[in-house]
Amino acid sequence: MGKNREIPAIAKELAGNEKVRILFVCLGNICRSPAAEGVMRSLVEERGQADRFEIDSAGLYGGHAGELPDRRMRIHAFQRGYNLTHHSRPVRSSDYDDFDLIVAMDHSNYDRLRGFAPTLEDERKVVRMIDFVRGFPQCDCVPDPYYEGAEGFELVLDLLEDGCHNMLDVLTL
Repeated sequence: MGKNREIPAIAKELAGNEKVRILFVCLGNICRSPAAEGVMRSLVEERGQADRFEIDSAGLYGGHAGELPDRRMRIHAFQRGYNLTHHSRPVRSSDYDDFDLIVAMDHSNYDRLRGFAPTLEDERKVVRMIDFVRGFPQCDCVPDPYYEGAEGFELVLDLLEDGCHNMLDVLTL
């Protein structure tokens, strides 16, 4: 397990809830967060839990609003069986009311999301994706693959598969 990784208390508290609403967030909502959304959607469907989860993704930068995920991410995800059809959208203040967990891909996302939180309770909803990852101790976040080659996109998908599996395990205890 990576250093300083502990399952966030709020995730444990949500275990067994009738409905759990998860928002994955990265910078532009064109690589990491739509991939996380796609991985988690696939997992909850595989486990017959789709009716218990509302899953979405958003970005802190609104410049890609309405766009499909980056073509490279769509290709790498498709090769693993994920079809990424989400259209990018920016984070909204209402997301803090609409979601139980707001999952940040890196430290900057995490800090900004916590800073935007209207209340302390909303701030608690903001968690780091990496805290659910049990493999990959060398990684301290889900890195942005945008300026990387194929290996960057593959690493992101590896991290997201690991983290989403573990997150779902916690939420369905």
